[in-house]
Amino acid sequence: MSTLPQKESRAPATCPGSASTQDLDSNYGDGLERECSRKPDRKVSEFCGVGDPTAMLSSDSSYLSSRGGVIKWFWDSAEEGYRTYHTDEYDEDKNPSGIINLGTSENKLCFDLLSSRLSQSDMLRVEPALLQYPDWRGHRFLREEVARFLSFYCKSPTPLKPENVVVLNGCASLFSALATVLCEVGEAFLIPAPYYGAITQHVYLYGNVRLVCVYLDSEVTGLDTRPFQLTVERLEMALQRANSEGVKVKGLILINPHNPLGDIYSPGELRNYLEFAKRHELHVMVDEVYMLSVFEKSAAYCSVLSLEGLPDPQRTHVMWATSKDFGMSGLRFGTLYTENRDVATAVASLCRYHGLSGLVQYQMAQLLRDRDWINQVYLPENHARLKAAHTYVAGELQALGIPFLSRGAGFFIWVDLRKPEPLPPSQFLPEATFKEEMLLWRRFLDNKVLLSCGKTFECKEPGWFRLVFSDKAHRLCLGMRRVRQVLGGKSQVAEEPHSCQTREPRSQHR
Repeated sequence: MSTLPQKESRAPATCPGSASTQDLDSNYGDGLERECSRKPDRKVSEFCGVGDPTAMLSSDSSYLSSRGGVIKWFWDSAEEGYRTYHTDEYDEDKNPSGIINLGTSENKLCFDLLSSRLSQSDMLRVEPALLQYPDWRGHRFLREEVARFLSFYCKSPTPLKPENVVVLNGCASLFSALATVLCEVGEAFLIPAPYYGAITQHVYLYGNVRLVCVYLDSEVTGLDTRPFQLTVERLEMALQRANSEGVKVKGLILINPHNPLGDIYSPGELRNYLEFAKRHELHVMVDEVYMLSVFEKSAAYCSVLSLEGLPDPQRTHVMWATSKDFGMSGLRFGTLYTENRDVATAVASLCRYHGLSGLVQYQMAQLLRDRDWINQVYLPENHARLKAAHTYVAGELQALGIPFLSRGAGFFIWVDLRKPEPLPPSQFLPEATFKEEMLLWRRFLDNKVLLSCGKTFECKEPGWFRLVFSDKAHRLCLGMRRVRQVLGGKSQVAEEPHSCQTREPRSQHR
């Protein structure tokens, strides 16, 4: 990891009043968080739950309600980069000059492993129960497998219970459902920023719930040990500011491992955050969707479910999905674990709109119970390929003299493009503004490589970008060549992208 210089201590960043709620354009989601195009700034504390958002964003369609107009606005305002990518997507044979996507956090390294396992005969079963309406929590056989799976990989001190499991179609639906059942209209969650920007949309569209940012700083100050470090002090200050403005905070969202920082919270940090939440009677939603994507052996991961004696188990809700750890973002499988039966029942009631087909539930149960394949084939190979791809991209950035943060977890590197040295200033940010950040993002897109810029993640410092490395060697090498061209350096990537020294798939045993 290229570290950032330590600077003098200063007061921690917290939510700056009403601006702590999001500018609407700043967060795009699962497909919407992939780019940085922004319309003119629009301060919208009302949009995140205070007041009437439709007063500001009326529909331009006579066919839609005002609420429908706001929902459509989210789509229209956030899709430029991703739409552009899909109209000009790179294909090695059919469109070699197309756009390389290094902006979407997907693992594209292990399709060979997954297709081989999912094509085996034990994955296909058709029986009447799988074609009929299920228990909306999920079929009992799947919830039992999820409980066993999480007990093992989260290292829970006691076996987790299937009655505390709810399954549904991905963590986006789970964020939406939890926000709706935990909060009244206009209430809020605290969330450390930068953060995965799609959560803004997830909690708003159904629940009309807002986010209050706990802004983190790249400067290492005071007792901090790393950039963008979350502390209880920062949480307390953000909560106090929200309360002083009349914003009712109902919970805290934690992402562990973190997106986009790649941070892994220590057991002590997790317990401190949970104790803070208990003192203020806040729910804690813990997103552990990257828990099996920790590829550096030195990066020890701790699930919140591994802690002995949760401070407030009735307000602690853990989510996980196969989208990241198993490279199945298109399959749409997510799960909630909560000891609060009321919360589980309320979320399950919404699963009639967000449920999984019986056939998919059967496949997921088969996959999760195959511990031999997961431990002996998939995880070792997946981690090796992630590490190789990460090593290549980190080396390219180091050759350019670009600082970055990477903790050995997830699919991305958090890249600092604020400083022009040693490259020409015009290739970075002439001014430290989000306008200049957006212009740099657009230069990347014009040069046929899609990245995600910092404002997408509500980073308060212009110039940070998230670069996804979990792609096949030839696309990754070509994408990094184009990044280098935008930044003004002489490309060190070989003319033939296939020569890239990242780990290629090897033959499988199953």
